Amino acid sequence: MMTLILFGIFFLLVILNVPIGISLGLAASVGLMYAEFPLSVVPGIMYSGTAKFALLAIPFFILAGVIMDHAGISRRLVNFAQACVGHRKGGLVFVVVMVACFFAAISGSGPATVAAIGPILIPAMKDVGYGKSLPSALVASAGAIGIIIPPSIAFVVYASITDVSVGKLFTAGIIPGIIVGLCYYYGAIWQSRDMDIKLQPKMPWKDRVTAFKDAIWGLLTPVIILGGIYAGIFIPTEAAGVAVVYGLFVGMFVYKEIKIKDLKAIFIESAVSSATVMLIVAAAAVYAWILTTSQVAVELSQGLLSVSSNKYVIMLLINIIFLIAGCFLDANSAFYILLPIMVPVLKAIGVDLIHAGVFLTVNMAIGQITPPVGVNLYVACNVGGVSVSDICKKIPPYLVSGIIALLIITYVPQVSLFLTTLGGK
Repeated sequence: MMTLILFGIFFLLVILNVPIGISLGLAASVGLMYAEFPLSVVPGIMYSGTAKFALLAIPFFILAGVIMDHAGISRRLVNFAQACVGHRKGGLVFVVVMVACFFAAISGSGPATVAAIGPILIPAMKDVGYGKSLPSALVASAGAIGIIIPPSIAFVVYASITDVSVGKLFTAGIIPGIIVGLCYYYGAIWQSRDMDIKLQPKMPWKDRVTAFKDAIWGLLTPVIILGGIYAGIFIPTEAAGVAVVYGLFVGMFVYKEIKIKDLKAIFIESAVSSATVMLIVAAAAVYAWILTTSQVAVELSQGLLSVSSNKYVIMLLINIIFLIAGCFLDANSAFYILLPIMVPVLKAIGVDLIHAGVFLTVNMAIGQITPPVGVNLYVACNVGGVSVSDICKKIPPYLVSGIIALLIITYVPQVSLFLTTLGGK
């Protein structure tokens, strides 16, 4: 009965378009009352769920992403990438994927990546013959790399729940993020194979060097953030603070695109985004607590293990569950709801939790471009001026590409774990 209450009420509220954080909180509250727990325990659980040092990185990385966007870094990265490969066949597609990877290494968020690069790259792709819907679909898909390439907000949440190293998760996400990007690249090349694309003129080396000099401060951002973490200079949470200070320095004193008067709008934008995420985290903490305390998680874990004794079959089932969850939930909510069930299963079949963190996050990245709640789709529709139905018609090649990448990452653990054997705090 508790299982029906927790999952039934939650999904009913989601279907009714109630915000995720509110849906989690209401479902958990009904579950608490059914189990005869006093509602007075809720504030303490919400506080303990959010009062984790690792989670402090979330508002800082969000603020850093907003600052970098306002500083004009995304525009300069696009200009540099276009100067290098814009003249080649498929060059603009490569630019989208490459810039998405770079900006992902700044923002840690899929929707933020789409919002930053979309206004520049979607019109550019339209102008050379890619049509109206394909550019929006590609940018939405490439933007999903934002939660795989470190620093990733989803990795921070996963680490706080499973008590694994954020630094090792960041390290593990590099190669998988590149693989996902390459799969999306080839998906777009296949999709545009019959289009009459106008190639851009080849830029002289002098202009390429100029574009590189203009973009160097942006290119250095992931080097400073990730290099500092991997070198042991600072931990991921401290790196988020460093990213904010560095972004303000570049935006105010190097590019001079951020003025004192702009700071209020920047702080408000990042505060709203951070509050949205942390409300979900707080409500999900209560939901996960009642899920675990009522033994629902244990029963579901045992049920999943009883389906098969084959490790690879269970991993496939876990992927299917997370792919379906991704159609309705963001990564943070899905992790809080499903990890209490899945972590015991993963440990029982001998899956490394760092490896699991990567392939589960890839599932949620695919979910960002999967209707009906694919958040990247709606951001890209707004930026590209296309309807949801039009963009959904162009999404299938990227879903297939993403699933191919997911299978590689799931069943070849060294793709994720290789770099962690070389270092990572």
